[in-house]
Amino acid sequence: MRVLALFGLFVLLALPARAQAPITLVVNFVAGGPSDLMARFLAPELSQILGAPIVVKNSAGAAGVIGAAEVARARPDGQTFLLSPIGAMAIQPNFRNDLPYRPHDLVPVCQVADTPVVLMSAPGGPRTLAEVASRAREAQGRFNFASTGPGSMPHIATVAMARAMGAEMTHIPYRGNAEAVVSLLRQDVGIFADQPGTLRANNLHPIAIFAEQRSSEFPDTPTLRELGTDLVYSIWSGLFAPPGTAPEVIARMDAACQRALQQPSVIEGFRRLATPIVYRDAAAFRAFRDTELEKFRVVMRDAGIRPGD
Repeated sequence: MRVLALFGLFVLLALPARAQAPITLVVNFVAGGPSDLMARFLAPELSQILGAPIVVKNSAGAAGVIGAAEVARARPDGQTFLLSPIGAMAIQPNFRNDLPYRPHDLVPVCQVADTPVVLMSAPGGPRTLAEVASRAREAQGRFNFASTGPGSMPHIATVAMARAMGAEMTHIPYRGNAEAVVSLLRQDVGIFADQPGTLRANNLHPIAIFAEQRSSEFPDTPTLRELGTDLVYSIWSGLFAPPGTAPEVIARMDAACQRALQQPSVIEGFRRLATPIVYRDAAAFRAFRDTELEKFRVVMRDAGIRPGD
């Protein structure tokens, strides 16, 4: 069976590319953030495998909704794809009722990563979860936290944590993680929850991790579960295509995605981001996306998280 699967992969990749037409890979967050860097690690390998130039385009804003909507409106001709984290795909559809696309409009192609959410602070900020809770209670609502936009994973995870510890915090949304980090370093906000690559790139302090167990990347950082707050969240990312994209186009990009994730340059790039490579093919990724949509419908309902929180 493994031989047949590998044969199928090579057959798909042997199909001729469409006249070397450039492929646009839309990233729905700003340049320099984890999503952008993942796309730029993948692009050269995908280009070589597919025999077509890959152009990374940043269409940021509204916690990833702007870029997702752009791809949802694109022609289904195999020339436009989206690299998006979880927010616009599984959280926003349960957070907003005015999305400019339906959650099932975008066609899952392949999952590329899944990374735990890390709560972090800048030098001079809180060092422990107990200190976060203490500062927030003393501030009486004036303790600020950053996110990459309303309805993003950093937003939802932090609101859930604040409610679990009984501390009131003020949400300060930004267009992307670069702006959020600048605000954190200026101490305009006290904490930020995001992917671990953000922490490493900016010499920030890991307070706690939203995971079932400690990470090998940060073995001294406790989980929230260890600290008495049973919250587990991760930020997964993957490629999506416009609605109506032909199955053979999806299959070809999926095969290229699988092969690209095995290349040393991509493996090393993701390692530097402290981002585990997690591959799911189109069918498995579609099922996973659907499960996550339902999961966050329940999370948002039970936590009572609404726009404005």
